[in-house]
Amino acid sequence: MDKAEKQQRTTDFALRVIKLYTALTRKTGAEREVIGKQLLRCATSVGANYRAACFAKSRADFLNKIKICEEEADESEYWLELIMRAGLMPEEQLKHLREEAHVIALMMSATAKTTRGTK
Repeated sequence: MDKAEKQQRTTDFALRVIKLYTALTRKTGAEREVIGKQLLRCATSVGANYRAACFAKSRADFLNKIKICEEEADESEYWLELIMRAGLMPEEQLKHLREEAHVIALMMSATAKTTRGTK
């Protein structure tokens, strides 16, 4: 997957989470707002940090930003799981986003390994 495809994928992920956040917070409840904002922050951070990585000043800077992407994608998966397990939204609505968060985390992990020259 090339740089443009990764940028598109991380942007699409963020947009899907924005829509989910809107649906989640239609119902009132402090937990929906707090957990929703946590998810929104980390999910949109993935794409922002990937774009920043593409303009990194050094290999170390690139690697650092890619690791942030990996962590934020993993955190997104956590918040999605928490939303599901708390019964705030049905599993079926979250399944594909959780899978995408997981795949993005793996993709960023692989990019980091390639950058470090390890397998």
